[in-house]
Amino acid sequence: MKITLIYGGKSAEHDVSILSAFSILKAIYYNYYEVQTVYITKNGQWLKGPLFTKAPDAESELHLTLDNSEVMNPCDIKEDNSVIFPVLHGPNGEDGTVQGLFEVLNMPYVGAGVLASACAMDKIVAKQLFQQAGIPQLPYVSVIRRNYQEDQDKIYAECEGTLIYPMFVKPANMGSSVGISKANSRAELTAAIEEAFRYDRRVIVEQGIEARELEVAILGNDEIRTTEAGEIVKDVSFYDYDSKYIDNKVTLQVPAIVSDDLHKKMRKYAEKAYIALDGSGLSRCDFFVTANEEIFLNEVNTLPGFTPFSMYPLLWQHMGINYSDLLEELIQLAKLRFEKKQQIELGQ
Repeated sequence: MKITLIYGGKSAEHDVSILSAFSILKAIYYNYYEVQTVYITKNGQWLKGPLFTKAPDAESELHLTLDNSEVMNPCDIKEDNSVIFPVLHGPNGEDGTVQGLFEVLNMPYVGAGVLASACAMDKIVAKQLFQQAGIPQLPYVSVIRRNYQEDQDKIYAECEGTLIYPMFVKPANMGSSVGISKANSRAELTAAIEEAFRYDRRVIVEQGIEARELEVAILGNDEIRTTEAGEIVKDVSFYDYDSKYIDNKVTLQVPAIVSDDLHKKMRKYAEKAYIALDGSGLSRCDFFVTANEEIFLNEVNTLPGFTPFSMYPLLWQHMGINYSDLLEELIQLAKLRFEKKQQIELGQ
């Protein structure tokens, strides 16, 4: 059976995607699969990469150019007896757009569907859904570029009337802490909103709090499994993109050192959020936990980082599923979801 591994992409998380793809290629069961690589460049070109029948020796084998690969049409990924494994983070990767292509091509693929991907990626829509599901979240103000341009003072008044400093400003559709800033004053708030608008025309301003950052991994379609929580232990006050992937100023504590009751509450909230989104395959739920053990859902990531040192696979490793077996579970979940969808369409 063939796995079509799609990685790269136009988003700011392009390099993270390459790391995840290389890790998957090193760990997949080649006695069951061959892997066709498809690389999306930063300007959106689709390049057909090598067909791997064994693990690559170096990450450099995934850095494709027009000199060592061929341009392909996205529709050319359609093949019988193949499962798509997208390792695309951020916009055009986990926001439902590329999932829509897979649906049109009628192919099985790993991860959430169009609706769940789009809703989870959009922080404003996701917060509205989670609010309906009764999941606690931090207070926030949504900011649309058009409204901001028309009346900035009104936006500032709403933020400062609803929230207190510090505030965190985030693009509505972005991941890996890209475009996120901390604001401690009106001047910093202005700069933070302008920075976030570089990545999206919709922005969210959220109440900042002193809290631990804990994450729960989810696996499944109709039958949902969750892990105990892991914790991001920071050496910096603000966990931004550079802290995550460049400076390595964070460590991961798996499992998090919290009470059993707190683990259970977070797992329950993670399951409720997954159901509210109509999730499938995999997700990672990120929480804030205060000193008095108040829990707030931060976000749900439907295509979390997938290196062996990423939180998602580490959490499942703690639960007894190693990296290679986790990949196999995700592939089987993709096939099962596709088969059930085909049965529904045929009225069976």
